[in-house]
Amino acid sequence: MKKKPVPKYRRILLKLSGEALGGERGVGICPKAVFSMAEQIREVRDLGVQVVVVVGGGNIYRGQAGSERGIERATGDYMGMLATVINALALQDALEKLGVPTRVQSAITMAQVAEPFIRRRAVRHLEKGRVVIFGGGTGNPFFSTDTAAALRANEIGAEVILKATKVDGVYDRDPKKHPNARRFTRISYLEALQRRLQVMDSTAFSMCMDNHMPIIVFDLFKPHNLRRVVLGEPVGTLVTDGSSASQRTSRNTAA
Repeated sequence: MKKKPVPKYRRILLKLSGEALGGERGVGICPKAVFSMAEQIREVRDLGVQVVVVVGGGNIYRGQAGSERGIERATGDYMGMLATVINALALQDALEKLGVPTRVQSAITMAQVAEPFIRRRAVRHLEKGRVVIFGGGTGNPFFSTDTAAALRANEIGAEVILKATKVDGVYDRDPKKHPNARRFTRISYLEALQRRLQVMDSTAFSMCMDNHMPIIVFDLFKPHNLRRVVLGEPVGTLVTDGSSASQRTSRNTAA
């Protein structure tokens, strides 16, 4: 009988950008992309891992972009928060069609479509094997969904933040512009800040650093990558405490 793999993490927070739900174009909601993400989430949930998801809303509306076109910034940010709830509902629908019990909690009260965010209730859902999706950001303007992810991860006792991207980790330069850019396998918070690598926005990153919350940046668009990360395989870039020299690999090294 084949032995069931043992995950490295018991409780994770997965940060998804809105653009990831938009598929190739990164705009709107792509059912194929949403279903693919739901399948990866189901894979790790079937390992017994407790999964929390924070979704962005950039595929529908981005508050900062709206403010540049004349919409008052706070109003634009609230519009962006509503977009994250739309994405959360789309992901919930895909997960439940795969047989995964799911709850959406929103930082903005909207009882007809989502539960309000209540930390103890969220933890109870996780203990019952449900996936919990947080929408509505932090519920406050001027804060990104990166900050919401850092905040919720610490509140619900996640062991790691898994930041899903379209690249296979953190690079010393933009790999799209610089073919010889090198990927870090591991880097400290301090070095990432000093190099201005923009793993997350500064508020979110400071919160992770202050609370010793590790971050793994990885490519979610490679099949089974989320499962590989959860099992502790060397996928993507680990951002964590430590003053040791960063470890880098060539760009062409597979994650």
